[in-house]
Amino acid sequence: MLKQKNNISLNRLLTIILLIVFPILLHHEGFAGATDSHIIRDHLKKRIEFKKNQKKFSCRGELICGASLIPKFYQQRGFSPAWTGKEGILPQARSLVAEINRADQEGLRPDDYHRANIVSLVKEIDRKQAVGETVDAQIWVDLDLLLTDAFMLYSSHLFAGRVNPETIHSDWVVVNPTADLTDILGSALNSNQIARALRDLQPLHSGYFGLKQSLAQYRNIAKKDDRPSVSPGINLRKGDTGISVQRLHERLVILGDLEDTEKDPVDFFDEATELAVMGFQKRHGLKSDGMVGPRTLEMLNIPIQQRARQIELNMERWRWIPRDLGDRYILVNIAGFKLSVIENLHRMLEMRVVVGRPYRRTPVFSAKMTYMVINPYWNIPASLVFKDLLPKIQKNDNYLAQKGIKIFKDWSKGAPEIDPETVDWKKIERQNFPYKLRQDPGPRNALGRIKFIFPNKFAVYLHDTPQRSHFNETHRDFSSGCIRTEKPVDLARYLVRDDHQWSEEQLSATIEAGERTVIELQRPISVHLQYWTAWVDENGRLNFRNDIYDRDRLLDQALKERMPGV
Repeated sequence: MLKQKNNISLNRLLTIILLIVFPILLHHEGFAGATDSHIIRDHLKKRIEFKKNQKKFSCRGELICGASLIPKFYQQRGFSPAWTGKEGILPQARSLVAEINRADQEGLRPDDYHRANIVSLVKEIDRKQAVGETVDAQIWVDLDLLLTDAFMLYSSHLFAGRVNPETIHSDWVVVNPTADLTDILGSALNSNQIARALRDLQPLHSGYFGLKQSLAQYRNIAKKDDRPSVSPGINLRKGDTGISVQRLHERLVILGDLEDTEKDPVDFFDEATELAVMGFQKRHGLKSDGMVGPRTLEMLNIPIQQRARQIELNMERWRWIPRDLGDRYILVNIAGFKLSVIENLHRMLEMRVVVGRPYRRTPVFSAKMTYMVINPYWNIPASLVFKDLLPKIQKNDNYLAQKGIKIFKDWSKGAPEIDPETVDWKKIERQNFPYKLRQDPGPRNALGRIKFIFPNKFAVYLHDTPQRSHFNETHRDFSSGCIRTEKPVDLARYLVRDDHQWSEEQLSATIEAGERTVIELQRPISVHLQYWTAWVDENGRLNFRNDIYDRDRLLDQALKERMPGV
């Protein structure tokens, strides 16, 4: 009986001890239990509120780039941790780590998203929990903040690009998309769909996914491409033999332009090789003659790693363009010298274009085409008068008459025409040039028979041209910034095809009449002027072009800049 009473007393004592000690353990900073406990919430709240008023918000020596979003995100959830729970690190945290590790597949750097610190913290927590050690509250908080910022930063890069092009290109305009990343993250956490949320933020254009697939292919090629390049300084054509032909054959096989059907090395330049060379030349914007000359050799010998980087640069450019291009739109690839009309994902028209010279670059932007002008006047910008026309006028007194150019007193409406002989062209200076020069419609007009207007701050538009020979060139950067179109009449017909006032016959008759006529478009159409030096065409072939405006180099430098530290 005494023994039973002693056991009851001992049990009561143990109960009392547990009731006293357990709450203390729960509130100890080293408790590794439920991450929604008051101690973890308090640490998060104090850290965020303290950092909110500082210029820099840092964690473990790394700058928190989402400092403007993180307070809102945690306030919405009452400062409860987002990535940890009663059992420790939640599956969505590990899912985010996996997505960060795959950031290189998007042409981005995983290390930009706190990867090293996050992986180190995860390992430390996993190790301590495996052996039953307590995890300090600051470690839980550090991990939570870094994971949240990593999601915010990575998702913003996928959604709008890592670089703002307007900071490196004065002639590049973007319409910044908007997305509430705090809501997106909250929904992704609630549904445990972190990977899907990030995928949904990527560009949804087929052009982006085509480059993404090509990047993976070229990285695989780079791993096994240890064969020597084709010897420079030689010309190869059908019928040639030797080691240079063998290396050419190997190179074409590696790049996918030639099917490898031979077990033994091939050192004969046969018809299949010629066709492969022509295909290679076409997708590199070269003259497709099937002969390997200096330019083709140069393109063949560009390192695979360099081409992979070029793909990454153009994937970044896809992140800058509007998310919705429209059901029907005109797309101009400046570096590719090509215009396409797209309607419901189908290519309705395609034509060659001439773009601005490197020192008069065609800008990048999107706008809405609202009207076109048949038989337009050309109101010559003063900048072009000084750069192009003035030296010719000073040398030839009849230059203006020969070109059908009239001179007006000033740029005001109704300004009187004046006699060019009353102007002392030798004393003309940029600062005191009030005159307006206008070229009348006709066969000599620099704008040709039609110009297509989409109002923009650059005063750039599409137009016809009397200089048709330029379209036969492979590199077509000859204009002063506007875009000369190969098939202006075809484009005009497409634009008015649903307008009952303008049949093909009426349009043709108006063009032939030679009088200036403005046609308002019943269905305005979006115009997107873009700049891609690498893209996948409608046949699934990867194309490369020269960087005519040296924009790849500037973007490469910007992307290589490390994310700021503390």
